[in-house]
Amino acid sequence: MSIFSVFKCTVLSLGICLASCIPQPKANPNDQISNSKAEKKDVVVGANRTTSYVPLIKNKRVGIVANQTSVIFKTSGENSTYVHLVDSLLSLNMDIKKVFAPEHGFRGQADAGETVNDGLDEKTGLPIRSLHGKNRKPTAEQLRDLDVILFDIQDVGVRFYTYIATLQLVMEAAAEADIPVVVLDRPNPNAHYVDGPTMEAEHTSFLGMTEIPLVYGMTIGEYAKMLNEEGWLGADLKVELNIIELENYTHSSFYSLPIRPSPNLPNDTAINLYPSLGLFEGTNINAGRGTEFQFQRYGASFLDSTQYDFNYWPKPNFGSKYPKEEGKKVFGKDLSKHPKMSSFSLKWVMDAYRNSIDKSKFFNTSGFTRHAGNERLQQQIEAGLSEQEIKATWQEDLEAFKKIRKNYLIYD
Repeated sequence: MSIFSVFKCTVLSLGICLASCIPQPKANPNDQISNSKAEKKDVVVGANRTTSYVPLIKNKRVGIVANQTSVIFKTSGENSTYVHLVDSLLSLNMDIKKVFAPEHGFRGQADAGETVNDGLDEKTGLPIRSLHGKNRKPTAEQLRDLDVILFDIQDVGVRFYTYIATLQLVMEAAAEADIPVVVLDRPNPNAHYVDGPTMEAEHTSFLGMTEIPLVYGMTIGEYAKMLNEEGWLGADLKVELNIIELENYTHSSFYSLPIRPSPNLPNDTAINLYPSLGLFEGTNINAGRGTEFQFQRYGASFLDSTQYDFNYWPKPNFGSKYPKEEGKKVFGKDLSKHPKMSSFSLKWVMDAYRNSIDKSKFFNTSGFTRHAGNERLQQQIEAGLSEQEIKATWQEDLEAFKKIRKNYLIYD
């Protein structure tokens, strides 16, 4: 039962280019994240506010939780340039002891769910400690030589996007070790709404560790505050937390990510559709992995071809070594021109289920439950309920969450 039912790339610094190691698709306006929107340059990310956080880490032994998105912007617009946070802090002689790498790794090259290994960063020589391998929570031994943890990762505001789970486990470990955490806030491109089913306690996992809606409408800094103050780090655990806030930002601000946050979110459209098409991760339907239009299309060989005028062939590529329906002709829909959404939708999952020739092939039940946060959603789809009927069943939980969320919002 829900808790709310019960209560790019130019990197300038020492000639190091960390982000450029991420392969980019061939030039196509639909393939890369646009960063030409005028409003983006008005937003100042936490990482850029160095005078606010350098005093918090100066003369201290620092651990950084970071990936390819952890950058300080030097210029904005179409030819945006940036320097990686790690490079910048090293150039300032900060005592960086190690980097903790989340899912997809420090440079964002690993597939979804792929094990990330410990190692040494070839460019900086820093030790890399994986938080998506043998352990997902920093160990006491890994924290023993640290005085402070700096967390800077771009989130997209979807519960099953695992960076918020990493944040929670880092905060929990830091609280246990009595080490302060500094979160450099970044905009959430899906912060303009709250929607979707709420995670139920019995189904929590790395795809959702807290009982929040699928789309929770908070920046990662705001969410960190909620984790800390709501007691979600564990019994009697609370970390010394500093949020380096955004400037010139509201939840309705348009913000186009200049670096893809993970291999299969290549542009604004994919990020905006991700909450809704992400549910396909718990089915046997291909959601664009193995193409250059990840999370902008869906299809399967077992969908009724007479119902669709769009098809494609998934093939291994950057970010997807083994895509679903690999090498098969799949039938489905192209959503790459879909207008921006301000709500979560079930219509595409329901469409695919309705047009499955063999419905027994559709769901990966355990995976779908972990993504949805409950068993009920699959049952509702199988029973033929309308989207409106299904959405009505989670409204009470959404209202309860919004009341709690309101206490931790930093931005309008």
